[in-house]
This record gives sequence, C-alpha cells and structure tokens, in this order.
Amino acid sequence: MTHVIPFAKGTLGSLAAALLLAAGPALANEGHDLTFSGDGTFVAPHGGQAIEVALFDVTAGEVVATDAGTVASEEPPAFSFTFPGALEEGRLYDVHYWIDSNFGGGSEGSCDSVNVDHQWRVALTDVTEPVSLQVAHDPAEQAPVCTSFE
Repeated sequence: MTHVIPFAKGTLGSLAAALLLAAGPALANEGHDLTFSGDGTFVAPHGGQAIEVALFDVTAGEVVATDAGTVASEEPPAFSFTFPGALEEGRLYDVHYWIDSNFGGGSEGSCDSVNVDHQWRVALTDVTEPVSLQVAHDPAEQAPVCTSFE
C-alpha cells in the first residue's frame, strides 16, 4: 500500500512526518529469543553424539530454524542452542530434536526411527517473552520428528 502525504517543497516537518509514516511497518515488534538446552542426564547415554534441533511453527506447519551440534561428553549442559528473535507472540511452536545414537543399527548422519535414534518434541505455548527451555533425557517421552530434518 502506498501512502501519499501532500506537503510543500522544502517543508522539513512534513517530510519528517512522511518518513515516520513510511517507517511504521519497520517498527513492528521483534520476536523473542529461544534458548534450548539439555541437562546432564544426556551426557552418559549420548556424550559425543550428534544432535540436531528444529524450531517448528505448528500453525504454519513448517520448520522456521534449525541448528546442530554435539552432545557434551563430560559436563552439563549437554547441549545448548540459541535462536535469536525466532519466537513470535500468538504462535504455537514445537522444538523437535534428535540425537544420532544409532542404537542397534541405523545410518550415521541420518534421522532413523525412534528405536534407533532418540527423538523428542516439546510444545511451546503462550510465548510472551524470551523462552529458556531446559530438558532432561527421558526415553519414555520420545516422539518421531525425522520429517523436520529432511
């Protein structure tokens, strides 16, 4: 949409008003940061293994950010990822993550089934400020998330 604001040539005040109106959309709220980490319970079963994380916008049905790293071998946090400004208020998100554990088989570097590579999904709702989410290793709470990493 184009805004036309009449003003006399050389009128600084009118020019400033026109610039302020044109800048309006750029002043929209920025998103909130997400810090996602795993506590020390991941170290013993997964230390040294690759981990991938995806921020999934549930409403849009799409991955909006990803990152990868390695689970720490000795001290917590086992992993930590930051997604600056990635969370918008009023939207629903899941954090999807998997560890390339290859228990009983699997392929190095690819997300295999839940019984081979550990996978989880954590819901984020009512985002109104920066989120710091720390999770514990809980194999009973796994959920298939490989499609977020294809």
